[in-house]
Amino acid sequence: MLRIHFTGRDLGGVRMAAGPDPLWETILSFHRLRDRRGAPAFGEWRRETRVRLKGETRLLGALIPRRGYFPDFLNPPESRLGLAEGLEALRATPGVRVRTELALLGSGSPALPARVAALREDERAGLGRLAGALRAYHRAAVEPYWPHIRARTEADRVVRGRALLDGGADELLATLPPMIRWRAPVLEADYPVERELSLDGRGLLLQPSFFCRDTPVVYRDPGLPPVLVYPVTHADGPTAAGHGGRGAGPSLGRLVGRTRSAVLGAIEHGTTTSELARRAGVSLASASQHACVLREAGLVVTLRHGNAVLHTLTPLGAAVLYGGARPSGD
Repeated sequence: MLRIHFTGRDLGGVRMAAGPDPLWETILSFHRLRDRRGAPAFGEWRRETRVRLKGETRLLGALIPRRGYFPDFLNPPESRLGLAEGLEALRATPGVRVRTELALLGSGSPALPARVAALREDERAGLGRLAGALRAYHRAAVEPYWPHIRARTEADRVVRGRALLDGGADELLATLPPMIRWRAPVLEADYPVERELSLDGRGLLLQPSFFCRDTPVVYRDPGLPPVLVYPVTHADGPTAAGHGGRGAGPSLGRLVGRTRSAVLGAIEHGTTTSELARRAGVSLASASQHACVLREAGLVVTLRHGNAVLHTLTPLGAAVLYGGARPSGD
């Protein structure tokens, strides 16, 4: 069980990550690559990814066990700015921290794997090799699916954002996935070990993750900026950019006319079906039908939020809406 202890100040410091974190997705996808569970959701992704791999997993496998602790320095906060920034921060990890966290990694076994031991003996060169392996693995396993990952994460952010607007931080924390439970002033979560984390006024960053499953993840070091990585809701595996998804071709051919354009525009900032009908000036049944067509075409993601469903744009949907140009401030 994980217990995160809040003060009143911490509730005011709860915030959502701006999008998926490239290194968290990279590390957690490596767990999914070796995980035999979740075959319906990740089976095809595993097959496609393994074809593209060229040995990058050897060093990563030594640092990231199938279960349990992996070094915190693999996920620097700078990664939220982008993969390049995250890898640059990883390369700059102080040697004393590398040695300390590798010692924790090896505490359960009599000897560290040779690749890990070499990293501890020559941190600078070892971190450079590690960054290269992570970049290569990310290119094979995560990058082709990034639009899909981002769309699912953005949909989750819309759900949490509406909860925050409707009821504040309490409501936001209460709507997290079912393995996480808000019992003020403590956020409890299913976790493989007993952990107590006191925020002490630092607030908490909520980081939705496509490849996180079953239980959330936090840093082992309580002195690091508090982050809770939690799984987004999805039943399907990631789809590579350009694949379009099964049946997308015919659906895209139906995307004509003013009404559907108005529906797509009404979904811009996230909307329920009833709100969509009102904004687009159509009946509830028509709004539901239009949303279904847009979803099948890969332009919209739909998630359940309480008794309602919430529709949000995918990156492809936003590109169609804005004519290929991203809106200002995005």
